[in-house]
Amino acid sequence: MLKIGSHISASKGYEAMGKQALKLGANTFAFFTRNPRGGNAKAIVPDDVERYRRLWQGRGYGRVVAHAPYTLNACSDKPEVRRFARETFADDLLRMEYTPGNYYNFHPGSHVGQGVEEGIRLIAEMLNQCLTPNQTTTVLLETMAGKGSEIGRSFDELHRILSQVELSDKMGICLDTCHVWDAGYEVVDDLDGVLEEFDRVLGLSRLKAIHINDSMNPKGSHKDRHARIGEGTIGLAAFERIINHPSLRELPFILETPNDDAGWTREIAMLRERSQ
Repeated sequence: MLKIGSHISASKGYEAMGKQALKLGANTFAFFTRNPRGGNAKAIVPDDVERYRRLWQGRGYGRVVAHAPYTLNACSDKPEVRRFARETFADDLLRMEYTPGNYYNFHPGSHVGQGVEEGIRLIAEMLNQCLTPNQTTTVLLETMAGKGSEIGRSFDELHRILSQVELSDKMGICLDTCHVWDAGYEVVDDLDGVLEEFDRVLGLSRLKAIHINDSMNPKGSHKDRHARIGEGTIGLAAFERIINHPSLRELPFILETPNDDAGWTREIAMLRERSQ
């Protein structure tokens, strides 16, 4: 069965997240580890986590995809911003161990004028400071649209980060369909070619999750504006091919479309109907 869900608010705790995901018809989901704009994380209540685990894992559902706050910029030109990124990242990895074996996704960051090579070095430096041999969480670098000085606009940039990470077995990739389209990858008319390039540069074994989003902009726009599935420039037919592709169909698909609960419920049902 297609593994699909959306972002769920974590404000009311783990059990509430699981119940909300089930209400939407989801069998996976994503959540922010703390306010997406930064700040302190909510205290974890072990009893709440246990109730969630019985609710969610009791149904045989697989991994979920946590998301770091957007303000986490490991390659900022400001030392205090890099320190916040490192401390938040390390804290989130500790918190993730309350629900072992899941994914923690983050935007690599923006080098803000320092250059791509320095940005890549700083991101890898943070990962080398924070990853531990005993963690059960797989950390995912997200493919980016390439707006401004974003790192991760190409598979090659992500590969260059991973090549400098000492515990690279703890790392994977989350492919965002809107981002790679906006970055210039032809996922509409040449999905096989994109995945062949991904495999050549990164290895398909690194691909752990998909952010499934349409785009408001043409291919190569580098703007990162998400649209509802079938209402953007990627189009519903392309998404049907994406969710059924042999290399992708077993991965968790996470909707980040501009929607409310009713809209995500419709999108989940629509995509599930089109899955083979």
